[in-house]
Amino acid sequence: MIERNSGFGNLAAGYLFPEVAKRRREYQAKHPDAKIISLGIGNTTEPLTPHIAKAMADYARGLGTASGYSGYGDEQGNTELREKIAEVLYKGMANADEIFISDGAKCDIARVQTLFGRKTPIAVQDPAYPVYVDGSVIVGAAGKAGKKGYKGVTYLPCTAENKFFPDLSVIQPNSLIYFCSPNNPTGATATKEQLKKLVAFANKNGCIIIFDAAYYAFIRNPALPKTIYEIPGARKCAIEINSFSKLAGFTGVRLGWSVVPSSLKFADGSSVRADWNRVMTTLFNGASNIAQAGGLAALDEVGRKETKQLVDYYLENAKLMKEALTGKNFSDAGVKVYYTGDSPYLWVYFPKYKSWDIFDKILNECNVVTTPGSGFGPAGEGYLRFSAFGHRKDVNEACKRLSKLKV
Repeated sequence: MIERNSGFGNLAAGYLFPEVAKRRREYQAKHPDAKIISLGIGNTTEPLTPHIAKAMADYARGLGTASGYSGYGDEQGNTELREKIAEVLYKGMANADEIFISDGAKCDIARVQTLFGRKTPIAVQDPAYPVYVDGSVIVGAAGKAGKKGYKGVTYLPCTAENKFFPDLSVIQPNSLIYFCSPNNPTGATATKEQLKKLVAFANKNGCIIIFDAAYYAFIRNPALPKTIYEIPGARKCAIEINSFSKLAGFTGVRLGWSVVPSSLKFADGSSVRADWNRVMTTLFNGASNIAQAGGLAALDEVGRKETKQLVDYYLENAKLMKEALTGKNFSDAGVKVYYTGDSPYLWVYFPKYKSWDIFDKILNECNVVTTPGSGFGPAGEGYLRFSAFGHRKDVNEACKRLSKLKV
């Protein structure tokens, strides 16, 4: 018989988000009349904006005509969309032929593992989005989980004490560094000075940064960088992964992109971009043409105005949640709320509880779903992530319930 990929055997039992969903289902089964509100998984809730929805609908209708039908497109993506992303979002910091359109950031993060193989050391922010580590384990770049995390992974604690920016000196030379800003789950957004340190370290030590910028559209502080390529030297050491999911509410539409600069090289001088092009043309067959039509609409003048309003809606939700979570019942209990105003996530520390314990307490007593911080890594223990993705009436009701919680 064929042996199992040992990477799957090394995975810790249960991916975070299915476990959250499982506990919610179990609670609902026991309390069928409970009106549960989710402030957990980062899934957008508001309708697609009119301009973008119309663009996709028009394209879909066109597929029913001889003149409007389209089959396979370029695996790297629609040329017009690649050019639009380069023009609107990167403004000369990346070229169209360095941009690859995909079916979402999570998929790209998983596929990027194929570029580096199982012998490349891995370093991740702690806490971190689970796919960074789990994807590394599946391809064999990390080993079985222990009490302090997965074997072979260098965890970079990002805590309130270090302002959520890690000590880079512990990273091995020639490592793959996963870095997310604005961060999921902490919501922390790196400053230019912090990213300068990261880029300088990577270039000095032969590392490559996988920079996840999926939440860049939430940055409202003009002093904060929205792309790693705002930092001199980043084109020699960084791949950027990005998405329309949070920018335009495309979590169900599935559209993202990666940027792989032509100046990024492997140790032997060969082109990382050339290999990524091979990955995308061999293991991927191109993003949906309908989704790409929506992406183009999101980046024109009307689309940009609409998407800003959509993101502002979620940011207002976050402000309401911060007010509720800094109420007297929480502050008296020593609860700490970390929120920058440039992210859809609030990172909240409960000093008396383990993450899953406070998750269960809030589910049981408030009928509100959150996300346990420990599921994002060892440094997340004691924290919950609160997501601002929700209908306003639900957020208001959740805040009302939370204001009565005794912690």
